[in-house]
Order: sequence, then structure tokens, then C-alpha cells
Amino acid sequence: MSPLQAQNRLQTTSSPRSVSLQTAWSTCIDEHAQVDWLILHFNRWFSHYNVILVRGEHEPEYFPATDTQPARIQFAHGFFNSALHEISHWCIAGAQRRTLPDLGYWYAPDGRTAEQQRLFEQVEVKPQALEWLFAQACLRPFRVSLDNLTGAAGNGTLFKDHVFAQVQRYLAEPTSIPKDGLTLIQHLCDEIRAGKMLHNNEFSRQTLD
Repeated sequence: MSPLQAQNRLQTTSSPRSVSLQTAWSTCIDEHAQVDWLILHFNRWFSHYNVILVRGEHEPEYFPATDTQPARIQFAHGFFNSALHEISHWCIAGAQRRTLPDLGYWYAPDGRTAEQQRLFEQVEVKPQALEWLFAQACLRPFRVSLDNLTGAAGNGTLFKDHVFAQVQRYLAEPTSIPKDGLTLIQHLCDEIRAGKMLHNNEFSRQTLD
């Protein structure tokens, strides 16, 4: 499917109806409207990748493109921060893994052992750091997720330290941010922050506690 065909499909299957491309972010006063705004703009900014961002009713999942459908980044329960989190994974994955179901990630469900949780946290540092950048570009709060309610808790303090340190590395060397992640940050800052880019003094380790 060509990018134009994908765009036509998204207009009939997944376009939000409460906002338009002319809707200012500042007028989106609730979560639902902000999610609609993000879907509409992400799908426009990244239409050349034949990918769309879609609400999911259940758990998040990534579906690679087929001959008849664009790739879909499905986020959980219509939550804004879930959308940012799934986008961050997509940005980090790169072209090859975007051809794989769920971006080729290994994922153990809730109830992980201590060792499984440690591996999960290693994989999650960069996506959650990138998600924090996205959230700040949207002027929205961010909090880390250890995502293991019925299993081993992991070391939340150490994980937060690692996420904060990764954010500082990204900001110190913007070229280390995945290309599509940096593109999204630039678009968000243009639309929401009147072009003001992110600065490291906007991020504090204490806000994660």
C-alpha cells in the first residue's frame, strides 16, 4: 500500500473526529481531545512511513504493514501516555524491526520473576526516557512504569535513576535521539511550545518520585 493509500484509509478508519489539523493544542482541554490531536498529527507527520497511530480497547500492540493495511501502532485504552510510550518503542525499533509483529520485542506478561523484571527494565530505559521527552514537549506529566503489579517489584529507584540519566544523555547529544523521535519532538515543540525546544533544566530526577 502506498503512503497516499494509507492516508486515505486512515481518513476512513481511524481519523479522530473531535479535532482537525487547524485545531490548536491549547484548545484541547481534556485527554480525549488531546489524544485525537496527537493521532491526527502523528498520522500526518509520519504518513510517508505507511503507519498510523490508533486507539486500542485493550493492551498495546504493533501490527506491521500488509498488502492491504498500513502498519498500526495500537496504544492501550485510549490513554495519551500509552500512545507516547508505544510511539517511543516504534521510534527506537528502526526499519527492520518495524516489519515484525510487536516490533520483535520479547515480552513476559505481568507476574514476571525478579530476573525477567531486571531484563524488562534494561529494555525499557531508552523508550521511557524518550517518552519523557515527548511528554515534556506536550507539556504533560510523565511517570515511569515498572509494569509488574503481581510479580517482583524490581528496583524502582535505580530504574528511575537510569531513565533520568538517559534523558540527560539525549539532551546533551541530540543526535543520539532516534531520528524519528527527534522529528516528533521538533514537531511537537513547534505546535505546542511555539518552537521552544527542550532544555535539560526542564527535567528533574525528583519529579519521578
